[in-house]
Amino acid sequence: MLIREGEAPAEPKMPAWMRLGGSLALPADPPKNHTLVTHPLHILFLTDNFPPEYNAPANRTFEHCREWVRAGHRVTIITCAPNFPTGRPFPGYRNRLWQRETMAGIHVVRVWTYMAPNAGFARRVFDYLSFLPGAVIASWFIRRVDVVVGTSPQFFTVCAAWLAATFKRVPWIFEVRDLWPESIRAVGAMGGGVGRGIEGRGVEGDSRAIRALARLARFLYRRAHRVVVLTHAFKENLVGQGVASAKIDVVTNGVDLSRFQPRPKEAALVEELGLRGCFVAGYIGTHGMAHGLSTLLDAAALLDKDPGAGDIRLLFLGDGARKAKLMAETQVRGLDNVLFLAPVERAEIPRYWSLLDVAVIHLRRSDLFETVIPSKLFECMAMGIPVVHGVRGESADIVRGERIGQLFEPEHAPGLAAALVRMRDNRAGARRIGDGIDYGELRENCLAAAKRYDRKRLALQMLEGIEQVVNIRE
Repeated sequence: MLIREGEAPAEPKMPAWMRLGGSLALPADPPKNHTLVTHPLHILFLTDNFPPEYNAPANRTFEHCREWVRAGHRVTIITCAPNFPTGRPFPGYRNRLWQRETMAGIHVVRVWTYMAPNAGFARRVFDYLSFLPGAVIASWFIRRVDVVVGTSPQFFTVCAAWLAATFKRVPWIFEVRDLWPESIRAVGAMGGGVGRGIEGRGVEGDSRAIRALARLARFLYRRAHRVVVLTHAFKENLVGQGVASAKIDVVTNGVDLSRFQPRPKEAALVEELGLRGCFVAGYIGTHGMAHGLSTLLDAAALLDKDPGAGDIRLLFLGDGARKAKLMAETQVRGLDNVLFLAPVERAEIPRYWSLLDVAVIHLRRSDLFETVIPSKLFECMAMGIPVVHGVRGESADIVRGERIGQLFEPEHAPGLAAALVRMRDNRAGARRIGDGIDYGELRENCLAAAKRYDRKRLALQMLEGIEQVVNIRE
């Protein structure tokens, strides 16, 4: 191992997009003239994650808000000092009571929070809770707001958005990135039944805290003037809990096509990392509880024993609660085909994507994770990188329908190892994959699919919903 720091899938159920009568997760076109209000809006957006942090919530929020500013609106962000996932302020930042900056025309207010690494559940809950009072107090000093948006997965951020909107007597929008408390159950935290209760109902064995969160979630769904969800499966879940379908908008994740584009492997980086002549499979993202990355190490161990797989390398880039344990496990097992890299700046990420022949996307086996679409799927599309995909449900429907990669069962290392060998053989021209598609076609399909998930288009789609809420209120 080099460490650098500093069975075919089960027969699918009918996809959510078919049950809802739509097309394959295809976002709706924003109107040619999407502006529904007669004056520029002041949108107050509360989020626990924002650049320079680099994770899915930070990217989505920044890229959406940037487009809203370009559309002529004023956007103010209330967030904390960037610290995810280490729990330490990024260089150039301090954990102060109040600090301001401007990014791409977005006004950013950062408030003090208790900072904790993305590990240790009790400390993280205190981290999330500490944002609530600071954000609400900060909102008192933000004048002439037309609408408030609060985004999960940090649930108390949404509570702060509801309180801020209530004090200001303006409408508010709940952006649901994770289903709570279902996501807690999925990783077995706080006494939740693992993988159960995904329709919002309590399950036997739930702790009092889990039941309280479920009641709070239902309260906030009812109070929100509009609910924005990331998948059709999330919408089905909320409708099943009694939330009116008409007030739920599906705005999927997407990708900034100006940043993520096909590019050749960077020769200097290939040499630096010792990857010349290798078939590189990579995982880029958070190394967290939900991602089940030990499965990737199990697959690496199988490949390490296969004399015909000596050129396959698994590259990990990112940080998170499980990274140190994964690195230690890799050393103990003596896996020389695994490479861990330290996190890099946001602007550097596409350089590392370009190293990959295929991207591995994986989540633990859980009913809840059948409802999510990992955001890295869209970055893979834009870079023209086929995927080896170990997530059931709506995201698997996209991979299958768009014909952009191979599927394997979550937490099934032999299936992952076999898929990587098939991809490697196909990349070398030895054989075609599965239903006759070849590697070049997978790349072309990725690029075609990416255009349907253009972040600019999706940002304007969400903006239309915001403008509708303000119009109705006025």
